[in-house]
Amino acid sequence: MHLEVISRQPTSAPRPTPLLFVHGAWHAAWCWDEHFLPYFADQGYEAHALSLRGHGKSAGNVRWASVLDYVTDVEQVARSLPRPPVVIGHSMGGYIVQKYLEQNRAPAAVLLASIPSFGILPFLLRLLVRDPLALLRAAVTLNPYPVVSSPERARRYCFSDLPPQQLQAYFERLQAESFRVILDAALLNLPRPVRVTTPLLVIGVADDALFPQREVIATAQAYGARAEIFPAMAHDVMLEPGWQAVADRILAWLAERGL
Repeated sequence: MHLEVISRQPTSAPRPTPLLFVHGAWHAAWCWDEHFLPYFADQGYEAHALSLRGHGKSAGNVRWASVLDYVTDVEQVARSLPRPPVVIGHSMGGYIVQKYLEQNRAPAAVLLASIPSFGILPFLLRLLVRDPLALLRAAVTLNPYPVVSSPERARRYCFSDLPPQQLQAYFERLQAESFRVILDAALLNLPRPVRVTTPLLVIGVADDALFPQREVIATAQAYGARAEIFPAMAHDVMLEPGWQAVADRILAWLAERGL
């Protein structure tokens, strides 16, 4: 299957281990290319971001794609690289990374504002209370897009107080998401941390409207890691004004592991 991959090559002495970034719901590879891909390339990393099937310029149908379909996409791109990559997943991408690591080896992995190790049922219950109309529309249309179907909704769930023009630009790039993967993440195919041996860095943000700090901490504990929470940042870590602090922490953590 054709999958869009945006790649940035090192601008300095290359490091041996490539990085593979996995986007979250409603997004595509573009979200990493705003800041993270060029920044990590400047630090010597071969940096790649894929668009999952049905996202961005990738082939495939998004509506009934399962988490295992998405894992297959990550496997396809990872196997095309010269060495097994460090895998870095945001939000739904973090869930996909967790499932990927159940059956694939990686030198290290990073979860950014990830779907928790116990799934999204708590989030869906919160959404039922806070925004029942969005949840109803998602259920009726079999499409989670109603949750972010306006600039204001996108800001509420993904972003901090970005300048209006920047918010509009990001909103216009959001797209439909798989309904099946929502079912997988809620109940049908939850992560199994006991199967994962890869060292993990687990990062959350203080102003996350989707997954609060306590869920980030619980996920880290499930993998024998320690959660790191960044203040004054919203869910879309890689697009927030403080993105560089998060990127620098990832760089330091990789350096600690000789990667």
